Amino acid sequence: MQFKNFDIAAFLRDSWQKKPLFLKNPWTAWHNPIEPDDLAGLAVEEGIESRLVIRSNNSWQLEHGPLPDDRFDTLGNKHWTLLVQAVDHYVPEVAALIEPFRFIPNWRIDDVMVSFAADEGGVGPHFDQYDVFLIQGAGKRRWQVGGHCDENSPLMPHDELRLLADFEAEENFVCEPGDILYIPPGVSHNGVAMGEDCMTYSVGFRAPSRSDLIGHWADDLLAEMQDDDRYADPELAIQSNPGEISSGALDRLHAMITEKMGDRQAFARWFGQYSSTPKYTEMDWQPEQKLEPQELREKLQQGVPLRCNPASRFSFIRTDAEKLLLFVDGQTMECTGDAIPFAEILCAEALVTMDEPFAISDSTINLIVDLYNRGSVAFEPLD
Repeated sequence: MQFKNFDIAAFLRDSWQKKPLFLKNPWTAWHNPIEPDDLAGLAVEEGIESRLVIRSNNSWQLEHGPLPDDRFDTLGNKHWTLLVQAVDHYVPEVAALIEPFRFIPNWRIDDVMVSFAADEGGVGPHFDQYDVFLIQGAGKRRWQVGGHCDENSPLMPHDELRLLADFEAEENFVCEPGDILYIPPGVSHNGVAMGEDCMTYSVGFRAPSRSDLIGHWADDLLAEMQDDDRYADPELAIQSNPGEISSGALDRLHAMITEKMGDRQAFARWFGQYSSTPKYTEMDWQPEQKLEPQELREKLQQGVPLRCNPASRFSFIRTDAEKLLLFVDGQTMECTGDAIPFAEILCAEALVTMDEPFAISDSTINLIVDLYNRGSVAFEPLD
């Protein structure tokens, strides 16, 4: 699916991380990419993150999946919502919803959460710490949008749901199939289904916190440090007061930290690995049979295209004109020569047709074999 009347440049200039924006069905042709029964089928599967939110008067109940097969038979026809995370990992038609949003860098993309709500169902007034595009798939949903919130905003008493205690709507929108509502980080919102079979697709984007970056970067550095890398002061001079921590000592101590933490090249490599690590690391996408280079060449000669695994994350960093670091699923691959243009295409396109001259070079073949055997790419069946 593609957009037909969405001014991306204007959106990034005027709305992105600034204010909400309602888009009236901007698609060339909208169709709902997954049926409610199929979504319910995912919610009962082990290893797939799902939640059931039920409202009763002013109280909220949360159940975590996997849900029992017969759970939906007992819910009735009002006031409940099913949420399934990362549906794009399992349903190619849902993964295709991400493609029109590729004007935002790959490393910022999180996943597509899908919700199904009975009449008057919703998850309550809340705010998120990340950008989200709320795409109405089927049915209708009324969205109320309020002001900005932060960690000091009062919440309702609930152990798991972070629902706002004092939500006040400033704008109202009714979303019909194909409509999109963009919500920036920190903006409060509340969606309620209007009638039956309300389906909403949430295309979410990651925004690492400063504490996450510092904590994980420090953990990575600590794993590589030697115990004998210690403070030293061979030029120690007599102090007038032994109780003083001298400025010279502080300079040396501070440098011990900043020299490591401030290594931009090392940070770049680490961040590429960190940001490309799969959301669900326990999932194993490796093929049952390993691929050999000659078999790959034969398939390429037949014109078989490659498709990136929707659960995999691809990004790259240029180090110089002759080398590129490709990051896939938390791994770093150094690309040179003909592998560089292939890596660039791989990060830009979900489906790669290998019709370029560099596709048959040894460096490209070896890279594809490595990615295939990791489960990061697969062959797209020919019609």
